Amino acid sequence: MNGLEISIKNLNLVLSGNEILEDINLTVKAGEIHCLVGPNGGGKTSLLRCVLGQMPFTGSIEMKYEKDKIIGYVPQILDFERTLPITVEDFMAMTYQIRPCFLGISKKYKAEIDDLLKRLGVFEKKKRLLGNLSGGERQRVLLAQALFPKPNLLILDEPLTGIDKAGEDYFKEIIKELKKEGMTILWIHHNLTQVKELADTVTCIKKRVIFSGDPKEELKEDKIMRTIIQGWMKITKKTPQYDETKNPGETPTGYVKNWSKDKMKREDRKKEKDLCK
Repeated sequence: MNGLEISIKNLNLVLSGNEILEDINLTVKAGEIHCLVGPNGGGKTSLLRCVLGQMPFTGSIEMKYEKDKIIGYVPQILDFERTLPITVEDFMAMTYQIRPCFLGISKKYKAEIDDLLKRLGVFEKKKRLLGNLSGGERQRVLLAQALFPKPNLLILDEPLTGIDKAGEDYFKEIIKELKKEGMTILWIHHNLTQVKELADTVTCIKKRVIFSGDPKEELKEDKIMRTIIQGWMKITKKTPQYDETKNPGETPTGYVKNWSKDKMKREDRKKEKDLCK
């Protein structure tokens, strides 16, 4: 199976007058693991939703694939009523068949679904209620659902949040296997060590693309620090200065303090007096 290639050009997203994404240009190569990193609220999930066709963006998203376009999606968490009498098997049946899930999985798909649940280590849980699973088990079931039918693009929105170390390791091994099979994986991730270990490409999103490239180069500590400092300098240049000597009291929101030389001297003299006590 060959993965799907994504080409994003001049993408902008505005919601309720707020600019969420600005001039995003990005290519996700077929068969690669491409990780999106960046601060909370930077627009990573919004970008994924644009790729999924759930947001009214401007610009273009082109996808290149051989036969069918099949996209699997694993959310950060599954929001559902935990008292509902839905088993793992019912949940898998809801994915693909027209037949009501309470009648069980169709014979046509049963063998394939059982194999998938075995591969992800949750076959013994298939009769268990979805609400009674642990966080790690539930995420593996979500991954199983995303892989049925087999996609050529797998989108992961921080699926490891709240999962223990053993669950993380199991999930990572499955992702490595899927990459070997040629699947394209677009993954929002916050653990930079794991990004360096797993990803072919990393892209930092904070409203726009901050950097994109080889994670072993882009995620070096000195380069990350330069990026942070450059971002801070851009903020301070755009932020109006506030002179505390002229306006005593608390600094208004949105302003950067302009500490005068006299103010600094007074602070130094106070420290000297404190030391002499």
